[in-house]
Amino acid sequence: MIGWITPDAVLAALGERFGRTGAPRDLTFYFPCGTGDAQGIKGMDHVAREGLMKRIVSGSYINPVDPVTGRRPELMRLVRENKVEAYSWPLGASMQWLREVARKSPGYLTKVGLGTYVDPQHGGGRFTARAEQDLIRRVAIDGEDYLFYPTWPIDVAIVRAASADADGNLSWEDEALVSSSMALVLAAKASGGRVIAQVRRIVERDSRAATAVRIPGMFVDAVVVAPDMMMTTGTPYDPAYLSAPRMPLDRLPRPAMGPDKVIARRAAREVRRRELSIFGFGAAADIPLVMAEQGAFDHGGLSDWWFTTEHGSYGGVVMSDWQFSANVNPDAIMDGVTQFDAIDGGLCRFAALAFAQFDAEGVVNVSRFGAANPGAGGFIDIAENARRLVFTGTFTTGGFDCTCADGRLRIERDGKISKFVNTAESITYRVLDGVRDKGQTALVVTERAVFEVSRDGLVLTEVAPGIDVRADVLGRMDYAPVAIADPLPLMDKALFEASAAPLALAG
Repeated sequence: MIGWITPDAVLAALGERFGRTGAPRDLTFYFPCGTGDAQGIKGMDHVAREGLMKRIVSGSYINPVDPVTGRRPELMRLVRENKVEAYSWPLGASMQWLREVARKSPGYLTKVGLGTYVDPQHGGGRFTARAEQDLIRRVAIDGEDYLFYPTWPIDVAIVRAASADADGNLSWEDEALVSSSMALVLAAKASGGRVIAQVRRIVERDSRAATAVRIPGMFVDAVVVAPDMMMTTGTPYDPAYLSAPRMPLDRLPRPAMGPDKVIARRAAREVRRRELSIFGFGAAADIPLVMAEQGAFDHGGLSDWWFTTEHGSYGGVVMSDWQFSANVNPDAIMDGVTQFDAIDGGLCRFAALAFAQFDAEGVVNVSRFGAANPGAGGFIDIAENARRLVFTGTFTTGGFDCTCADGRLRIERDGKISKFVNTAESITYRVLDGVRDKGQTALVVTERAVFEVSRDGLVLTEVAPGIDVRADVLGRMDYAPVAIADPLPLMDKALFEASAAPLALAG
């Protein structure tokens, strides 16, 4: 989850020790969610060393390319070059599996992910040829198919908290996320393992109320003090992530004018008041920010807008880019395992997510494409259990550039790679099945066109002013939409204006 709750100092020390002594060796690393960034918090990259890392199982592999050097993360290289046994699980499974380890059950059972890349019929979550062991099974119970994730012991859990006392009692008073820390600790202790906690400070025994302590010290074996640890990417500490105090909304960052902002503005028109809405990475995460910029919260504040992310921050405003995961001005922060109970229970009725590929059979892919192997994160759980879906992203990638002026879109240089492909490289979710079998509704929003996902496939419903439908839309798809609205409406010119015009919201 980028820089949030990354025990970076401990991971750095482990990597340094291996480089100096060659030990320990051949370890299996289990990251419920990928950690690290390209701006000082290396996370998984500290331990991405041949000989140290034998196997990795992770809910995501997001470690961005360094913006200064252009270098890809070392972990991505190990995966790409088949130097490690790499598996990718949905984030919900990777967190909820820990609960099964903690209670010594045989494994985690779920329908989430059937028919996707984690299904053994479609690869079983393997990301490298070295990953030969079946970590996921497809089983039938009373005629129903499920995915079964067998448990194995956790020898060491490395977690991060805000503070510990002399007895090791842990609290998260200035951490914006808790994630799966508690589940990791209990899984390790139930396995007879050890727990190492990285904290910002040591506090007096009687300085906190018992309700503030989330993990009792009797479950903690060692404490590492890292007083300078970052709150998240580029942010040593910001109390607004704890609502202590809340940030004035006029201080929120404003997304730069460009294709992502156009996409976020159009997708924002699908957001409804008092409907729990969950946002994914990329242009989708810009939606609450453009809503704030365009005055959606000026009357009545944020109380009518229920926003969350996969990591459990509720209320407030979702942040974008490498600040994504926590919210500014949150009302509550749940742990990650409980958050996926809410997601899998269908409580997040609206979801705005990214897409890297959308194919002719209605398959959306964000998990593996080209040289990138980010995994699914929370995408599968969210997409399968929401009622209304919006998939956001640019129409092409690989050098795409455009300008917005006078209410029109001008493509300066189109991308080399179309995202609308005949067959997706990885199956992250079968959108068409969700529409047909679950009654979901789905839109695909790009900077130049909007599609509705019907029971038969994509229907082109809107096009940007200034765009040639035949050349810039149909000519850049590997397949044809099943229908085109006639007449074909233009996207609202206000989406392409630099000024922050008021949003036309769904209600």
